[in-house]
Amino acid sequence: MSAPDRRGAERRSGVSWRGAVGVWAVVGGIMLAVALAGSLVAPYDPAALVGKSFLLPGPDHWFGTDALGRDVLSRVLAGGRTAVLLAVAAIVVAEAAGCVIGLVAGYRGGLVDAVLMRMNDVLLAFPALLLVLVLAAGLGPGTVVLVVGVAVVNIPGIARLARAATLGVATTGYVESALVRGEGTAAILRREILPNIAPTIVADAGVRFAGAFLIIAGLNFLGIGIQPPAPDWATMIAENRSYITLQPWTVIAPTACIALFAISVNIVGEAVARRRSRGRA
Repeated sequence: MSAPDRRGAERRSGVSWRGAVGVWAVVGGIMLAVALAGSLVAPYDPAALVGKSFLLPGPDHWFGTDALGRDVLSRVLAGGRTAVLLAVAAIVVAEAAGCVIGLVAGYRGGLVDAVLMRMNDVLLAFPALLLVLVLAAGLGPGTVVLVVGVAVVNIPGIARLARAATLGVATTGYVESALVRGEGTAAILRREILPNIAPTIVADAGVRFAGAFLIIAGLNFLGIGIQPPAPDWATMIAENRSYITLQPWTVIAPTACIALFAISVNIVGEAVARRRSRGRA
């Protein structure tokens, strides 16, 4: 292939990729709206028994009813909010803690860097699911263990990223000027370094959010997080998986919601991170 043909193919590929990202961004926006505001338009109370068990989709119940006679559509519309908010909370906690560790380690260096990174490596060595299960055994099932567990799992990676970004900024002229002015370590980290590494951290947070959401969904499926009868997509799958042949929508609908939301967030997050990487290059 000649050079002009190669460049043309690359341009077409780039346009196609951007178009796909745009489609997934729309899908993600719709799913986010459903997760956060779906309960406002749910036709029934998600916990109410409104009909016979395993009714198939019809005019009164668009997705039918589940094993207890609850409206599946109402539970789907209300089932994403808590998991999404828990994922946001976990990533916010993880980003805050990881950034502090990475900033201090990267800026101070020496023994401080070595100690913090060795502690970081210890956490990184634990399998994510095993670590969360250990926390669940100590704290018991519930939403707190989800936030704490997912945050702890993500802190090591964020700390490494923040440290690497800090090392690239710590020797720049404006940091040296701040030192000459007599600014303290906390002020330099807050005013000079953090604003310059923030775009990298934010791009990374988008990708991590998708992973956090999937971990929370998996733990809810195992019964560690959100407890019945609270509506939740993963809990719906766990409750109704034995009855999929009787009423498939009790499993298909929440599974589709989890998949569409996680895939769209991941693709858009990866696109933002890729654009950020090209900008630095």
